[in-house]
Amino acid sequence: MTSANSERSQWTRLLILAVVAVALAHALDGVAWRSARLLSVNDKDWGRLLRSMGYLPTWGVIALGFWLQQRDHPQRSRYAWALLLGPALSGGVAEVLKLLIRRLRPNPDVFEYVFRPFAEGPLSNRGMGMPSSHVLVAFGGAAVLAQLYPRARGLWYALAAGCAATRVLALGHFLSDTVVAAVLGVMVGQWVWKRADVVPSS
Repeated sequence: MTSANSERSQWTRLLILAVVAVALAHALDGVAWRSARLLSVNDKDWGRLLRSMGYLPTWGVIALGFWLQQRDHPQRSRYAWALLLGPALSGGVAEVLKLLIRRLRPNPDVFEYVFRPFAEGPLSNRGMGMPSSHVLVAFGGAAVLAQLYPRARGLWYALAAGCAATRVLALGHFLSDTVVAAVLGVMVGQWVWKRADVVPSS
């Protein structure tokens, strides 16, 4: 199998897995909305730590750390740019999709999907939740880190998943908002990695 065919096959498998995950998340939205609640999660140290994975300046600090550490490495700028661009582009994708999908955040009292008409604030995504910006940023960055340090990929994705959990627990998003964001974040992060053409570290 050629490299191109192998890559196409990999993306096909990822797409099938993504569709299944998104469908399952929508099926479980009601259960998560009723059962997974911890409104004080953002007041807890661990909650703030996990949520910060979806905070773009966090990735700016990480990118700067790579750039400083890899001072003698010929690809240090690519390392840094990939780590910054992955989350930044992911966040941009989230903001644009919110304007297009227009699904509002969960109502804490009634489980329902509510969509804002385009006639109401067509350029404002205030109160919209699909997909989660925090989670897209977190997974966009985790996908790049997973390529840079593949032996620790489980850790990077666990931190990003933790960010998603805090958004659901705080009733800031439906479960499906975060799963869609996770899928897109991984895709954006991997796309950025391929464009950066960075050689993985050992």
